[in-house]
Amino acid sequence: MDQTQSIEFARKFLQDIISFFGENIDVTASVEEDVIELYVESSELNSILIGRNAETLRSLQYVVSTALRNQDAALTRVNVDVADYKKQREEKIAEKARGWIEEVRATGDSHIARINAADRRIVHRVAQEYTDIQTFSEGEGRDRHVIIAQKSS
Repeated sequence: MDQTQSIEFARKFLQDIISFFGENIDVTASVEEDVIELYVESSELNSILIGRNAETLRSLQYVVSTALRNQDAALTRVNVDVADYKKQREEKIAEKARGWIEEVRATGDSHIARINAADRRIVHRVAQEYTDIQTFSEGEGRDRHVIIAQKSS
């Protein structure tokens, strides 16, 4: 299955899953850095599709990604966003990261943030905007966390 077929398969697969909830919601698809980006419009199902702490959203990504791997698709990494939930969450995490960075700059003390992998990536990206700040992740599994520190320390 080539790249174009992979994208269409993922879009249709997610749309079919959503249809089991009794809604025909359009799913749009694009590719960004070899990741299939699937976007689900806002509907009455938002809270169900997102789930508590976005667990359902992550599960949908996993199921679509697994289906792509089982089809020997050219692209298997998938990002699902429902009603801009992830985009808004990313903005909130970036805002928090800037606050943590300002705290590190003011006090000189490192900051440890125990957050999930997706949120850690956001913190790393935001920290790249600052020449005097460095970030690194430590720990294993659920104990993995990001450390924000001044480069001089």
